[in-house]
Amino acid sequence: MIAVELFFWLAGFCIVWAMAGYQYSLKLLDRLIPKRGIRKNYEVKPTVTVMIVAHNEEKVIRKKLENVIANDYPADKIDYLVTSDYSTDRTNEIVETFIAEHPSLRIRLYQSVEHKGKTNAQNEAQKLVDSEILVMTDANAMFAENTITELAACFPSEPEVAYVTGKLQYINTDNDTAAAESLYWEGDLAQRQTESDIRTITAGNGAVYACRNAWYFDCDPIKGHDAQMPRYYGLQGLRAVYNPDAVAYEKAGEVIEDEFKRKVRMNRGILPGIKDALPCINIFRHGWFAYFYFGHRLCRRLLWIAHAVLYAASGLLAVFHVARRGCRTLKSWLYAAAFVGQTLFLAAAGIALLVKAKKKPLQMAGYYTMTVAAQWVGVYNCLTGKSKAVWEKAETTR
Repeated sequence: MIAVELFFWLAGFCIVWAMAGYQYSLKLLDRLIPKRGIRKNYEVKPTVTVMIVAHNEEKVIRKKLENVIANDYPADKIDYLVTSDYSTDRTNEIVETFIAEHPSLRIRLYQSVEHKGKTNAQNEAQKLVDSEILVMTDANAMFAENTITELAACFPSEPEVAYVTGKLQYINTDNDTAAAESLYWEGDLAQRQTESDIRTITAGNGAVYACRNAWYFDCDPIKGHDAQMPRYYGLQGLRAVYNPDAVAYEKAGEVIEDEFKRKVRMNRGILPGIKDALPCINIFRHGWFAYFYFGHRLCRRLLWIAHAVLYAASGLLAVFHVARRGCRTLKSWLYAAAFVGQTLFLAAAGIALLVKAKKKPLQMAGYYTMTVAAQWVGVYNCLTGKSKAVWEKAETTR
């Protein structure tokens, strides 16, 4: 039983550190470590290309184009590139019409000849870009007027900054499912702020981000830029930073099915992601980046197996200690309480998902359980070869 107890405590640590311990450690570090922050430079205006990625986005593509051209960046310093990932609806037609209506703006349409996913389309279209800064965004994410300026301002005075992600805000938090995602997301952004202030972030966001075009690299289409770019630059000793003043607005999924599918898509590379994390957690070589990556990325990617191990180990240990010594020992109570507590949590989460509970604690239990379940589906897809770089968009986010 010594080995089972070891697994119990390791799994428990992984869960607690991922969901609470790491966050509180960052709050402590935020008080103790001098903030490096970002030195923004609004005087120097590097050339920028805004790349909008779209697959069958006829519902929102015109609104997105109108949104990005309404920015406050100098018109002679900015290009626009719509990257259409083999769209089969009216997306391309709408973009071509928009280009004809705005002859004074430098807007181009690139069309992929095959549907290979967002990241592949970006890899292909980037070859057409000669600007200093490449801003990338999704068709359904709307920018604030100064977002492009805020992203670009992070580069001129910071030679080490290779990547900048902005702040995504959900606009439909009156919906229960969207509110649960928004609550989780706000906590994640707080962690990124501290990571960025001290050294570098460990993950970005596909709705609003930018990189030095000369340092762009072709990402694995399965994994995507969100995970790969901060990791790639962090391992080189460069900085990926978070600028909360570069804001994008988007709808979160309004039904749990949409949010579940989105989480499954996010975990389509979960097993390779765990393998990729191992070189990142060498604290002697990578310093703060290693600490951040362990808490923010690796522990979270292990939640699926950590919960299974904790549940099985607590059940085995409870039976063993109760059968051996009855309920008279601390260990008997501890392991029995852990097993019963997890069982009740799963039951509450299941009920919350089935009846669409309105009580926030039940909603969060259901949302968290759904997130871990999505990891399991991601693992299954990885093992069976079903992970794909393409996906169907969630209609409630449009």
